[in-house]
Amino acid sequence: MTDTARETMEYDVVIVGAGPSGLSAAIRLKQLDADLDVVVLEKGSEVGAHILSGAVLDTAGLDKLIPDWKAKGAPINVPVKQDNFYMLGEAGKIRVPNFAMPPLMNNHGNYIVAMGNVCRWLAEQAEELGVEIFPGMACSELVYGENGEVKGVVAGEFGKEADGSHGPNYEPGMELHGKYVFLGEGVRGSLSKQVIAKYDLAAGHEPQKYGLGMKELWEIDPEKHREGTVTHTMGWPLNNAAGGGSFIYHLENNQVYVGFVVHLNYKNPHLFPYMEFQRFKHHPMVAELLKGGKRIAYGARAITEGGYQSMPDTAFPGGALLGCSAGMVNVPRIKGNHNAMLSGIHAAEAAHAAIKAGRASDTLSEYDSAVREGPIGKDLKMVRNVKPLWSKYGLLPSLAVGGFDMWTNNLFGLSLLGTIKHGKTDAAATEKASKHAPIDYPKPDGVLSFDRLTNVAYSFTNHEESQPAHLTLKDPSEPVETNLPEYAGPAARYCPAGVYEFVGQGDETRFQINFQNCVHCKTCDIKDPNQNIVWTVPQGGDGPNYPNM
Repeated sequence: MTDTARETMEYDVVIVGAGPSGLSAAIRLKQLDADLDVVVLEKGSEVGAHILSGAVLDTAGLDKLIPDWKAKGAPINVPVKQDNFYMLGEAGKIRVPNFAMPPLMNNHGNYIVAMGNVCRWLAEQAEELGVEIFPGMACSELVYGENGEVKGVVAGEFGKEADGSHGPNYEPGMELHGKYVFLGEGVRGSLSKQVIAKYDLAAGHEPQKYGLGMKELWEIDPEKHREGTVTHTMGWPLNNAAGGGSFIYHLENNQVYVGFVVHLNYKNPHLFPYMEFQRFKHHPMVAELLKGGKRIAYGARAITEGGYQSMPDTAFPGGALLGCSAGMVNVPRIKGNHNAMLSGIHAAEAAHAAIKAGRASDTLSEYDSAVREGPIGKDLKMVRNVKPLWSKYGLLPSLAVGGFDMWTNNLFGLSLLGTIKHGKTDAAATEKASKHAPIDYPKPDGVLSFDRLTNVAYSFTNHEESQPAHLTLKDPSEPVETNLPEYAGPAARYCPAGVYEFVGQGDETRFQINFQNCVHCKTCDIKDPNQNIVWTVPQGGDGPNYPNM
């Protein structure tokens, strides 16, 4: 905390993050009581600027929140018409028949959407109800009350110099206090991370697990476009080097989302997730689809994959963790937006009831119960063993056993396997470089595949260069003295934006952080073997500016 004097504003509920969970909470609060004072603070330059999601949307959350969303003009226009699932080899593919897949894997009834545009629309609905939404307002600190509860956040601090001192245009920001504070920051949010540690919310739960999702938006030849087609693949190029797979979604206007997910518990520090994605696009099936097209946007984002057994306690003194701040993604379905929205609804209902009863700043245990015992918990519990099976036994055994487990959960509501543990964190899963061979990746051709810096330009990322770097090192000597010799410097590879590089040779080697490139995926905070890199928020409005993603 700083001693800087700040203006204070009081609200009933302060919400950090204008994603699907935060906006759903804001809307539900105002539906329950139009007189509640609700504010949403968003670090992106506009609502949707930092939203990156697949996305095939299960509308369960939206149906509950705004049942007439279709009549109100929600940008949800492309129903899934065809669902394909392939196992890839280097040159061929085998289709997995749909009838073999558990019913929960069926995408019919879902919609292909740009989640950023859905959030922009949700923000309009919230503002019509009287919610105050402030984009470009990064929340850099938590404010605690006398009894150690969270009572607010600091938002809108601008104008620091690179060394952390106050520049000539310094603005100290404001303290926004609430009876309750909701953290809907998405995956590995900096404030959520602090809250989980301070209140020991992860105690009794498995470590959270993560994947790195990378995505490009392509405009393709109209002859090849099949609006409403959803394709998922597994296998090549990862095979058993890492867990993961791809998605290809045909949306409107001859556009296609091409995405690739690499599970971050991979062992070989030489693995280069971004280059695995670029290599994937040269598979004959994908190359033929993209031939003659052009890539028009790029982005990357970490994904929570721990599921049911990794969710921390979601309520803490003074507030709640929403959506991916707690980790509510259904991994085999590659879906979390519906659960994020449901979590916002649950949190709003719990807070409304508490405020109505004269309570404030306590622990909303009824919210945590609603998450675990309601539709979110049921959704995640059915698939809880898929990820740990994959991690322990590899692709093919996990497909067979995990598929069987999902079928028994679907048919009988039980698992013969119980609940399998995840074990170590993704950082701890990284093995020493000496145990693994380096991987030779083909050079990007500039047509189907691209180098990182070229692609980062298509994320429209911008950071004010005079500010302090929002990526810090606990020990500045560790990257060169330990990380490079023991792990071959994996930060230079696991970052999908080229933020980290080792410069120079021998005794002149230094670790360089190009924070201007950062797309806020948080992979470094997750995967660094010794957990030496800490991701925090830059000043508000900085970062990617995703269009239609």
